[in-house]
Amino acid sequence: MRALALDIGEVRIGIAASDASGTIAVPVKVLPAAEVLQNARTFRNIVQDHEPDVLVCGRPKTLAGEDGPQAQRIMAQARQIADACGLPLEFEDERLSSQEAKRILREQGLSEKSMRGRVDMVAASLFLQTWLDAHRG
Repeated sequence: MRALALDIGEVRIGIAASDASGTIAVPVKVLPAAEVLQNARTFRNIVQDHEPDVLVCGRPKTLAGEDGPQAQRIMAQARQIADACGLPLEFEDERLSSQEAKRILREQGLSEKSMRGRVDMVAASLFLQTWLDAHRG
């Protein structure tokens, strides 16, 4: 099963995709949130290129496992995007995915400024990998 993941932020949305077998998640791109929410051509092209069967969006949770303060906004935006794409929608816990993405990028020698455009797509690939692992088989 092919999946496309979105790490939805107020300014940017990180995008990751699975390989054709649904085994490995890879970072794809970061787009301005407005482009994704408006289903702009750049986002439609990514959807067409990856031909996903499902859209997986990060669900912000607190460390206690409850929905975080931005969860309702993000879940509503995720539904809007999934409806526009005609895809089923699933959510995956995105707790600490951005922190882990920053750690990975730091290990690769990127500065804070260089990371800014990459953190969201790496975070999306991390929670997508968790989702893929849970749905394998």
